[in-house]
Amino acid sequence: MEFLDHAKKIDTRDIAYIIAGFADGSIKDGDKVTVKGTLHRIKEMSGFAFVNVRSARHVFQCIWEEGKSACDIKDFGVEECVIINGTIVAEERSRLGFDIRIDEMTRISGKAEVPPIEISNDRKIDKLNLNTLLDNRVISLRNPKVRAILKIADGVLHAFHSFLRSEGFTEFIPPKLVSEGAEGGADMFEVEYFGQKAFLNQSPQMYKQIMVGVFQKAYTVGPVFRAEKYSTNRHINEFQGLDLEMGFIDSFEDLMELEARMFSYMFDLLNEEYAPELEMYLGKGGRLPKLDRFPKIRFTDAKKLFAEHHPGAQGQQALIEPDFAPEEEKWLGEYFNKEYGCPVVFVTHYPSVKRPFYALDDPADPKYTLSYDMLLNGLEVTTGGQRIHDYAAQVEKMKKRGMNIDDFEDYLTMHKYGMPPHGGMGLGLERIVQNLLGLDNIKQATAFPRDRDRIRP
Repeated sequence: MEFLDHAKKIDTRDIAYIIAGFADGSIKDGDKVTVKGTLHRIKEMSGFAFVNVRSARHVFQCIWEEGKSACDIKDFGVEECVIINGTIVAEERSRLGFDIRIDEMTRISGKAEVPPIEISNDRKIDKLNLNTLLDNRVISLRNPKVRAILKIADGVLHAFHSFLRSEGFTEFIPPKLVSEGAEGGADMFEVEYFGQKAFLNQSPQMYKQIMVGVFQKAYTVGPVFRAEKYSTNRHINEFQGLDLEMGFIDSFEDLMELEARMFSYMFDLLNEEYAPELEMYLGKGGRLPKLDRFPKIRFTDAKKLFAEHHPGAQGQQALIEPDFAPEEEKWLGEYFNKEYGCPVVFVTHYPSVKRPFYALDDPADPKYTLSYDMLLNGLEVTTGGQRIHDYAAQVEKMKKRGMNIDDFEDYLTMHKYGMPPHGGMGLGLERIVQNLLGLDNIKQATAFPRDRDRIRP
């Protein structure tokens, strides 16, 4: 009988191990090392070649020398996976402080074909048409700068999970196949479900409210499906929703306070643990700002502020509309950044006609709701607010909107059996990432975007 040795072993072939060893002096100039990676770029010169190798997070330089390296560089191509036995060569001009001279190199993948796009050239990648970039997504994701976007997304998810757990939230998983929509309307994908009509869930709203009655504080992360026909730089038809709900709140401002703490934590974490990726988009030494002030403004006051600074037809039209146009949100972001140095602003008390049936109307003025949007640099990334927790009040509002109460039997069941004052918020992962890195299109912020024209790869 044998037993598996499952103790974690140090991977000495990981370049991160070698970087750390060179930094603390345990690995020195002239030491022999073995390293693994993917051939990222090969630049042949007379008698030698610069060989850039890509790891999970780094691109490092190796040197092939004719007569010293026991392999022929012409036998290798980019994107091939290799194991390199080499020698550390201290080099002040290197970003890592050293290069690795190749003594031996062994291919451990199949021989790779020439990629359809030049993965190793960031400037060429930046200039590619978006459709070309997405058509070649299997390969383009390997570019370090493209890859960095998904690393930042990982950081946002990391912060969301760790912060909420520290606040006493419990994660749960809602279904993605539902019989009715939480938001109402026709923007849903219909699917056949064993002879019945079903839909891909457009929101976990009902389920996270149900879980307030179970855990008091609950959150979920998962895909959200919207059959919207928009074709803008900030809309996709499947996105990753970051949703939370909490009970026994005193005011919807409790939600804003929680989110302010969460974004402050998120920015600090990204600056500390994801600096290399941030620098690819924010420049050398570029970091996210310290979040220590969070302005809030009522919806009607924000409209007036915009109109005051835009005299004429544009300002007057803004006062009439019960929602913000994208250019209004953008201007508000610029205004609060310029006047107060705040990239985040909370806009509160949205009109009831623009909020879902479960939004709690303001007792002081029922035309408005106890809800908010959070704008990050002028882009709405969060919608939140307090929910109706009383059964009779919820039924009354649904009837006023002409909704069929029988279609929402499961949703109303929780109200029948007692719910505390509660509220929550929904965030879009891709919008956050798009905003943080200044990306032109939200499709760049997801690995495999889905829109009206794209369902591959």
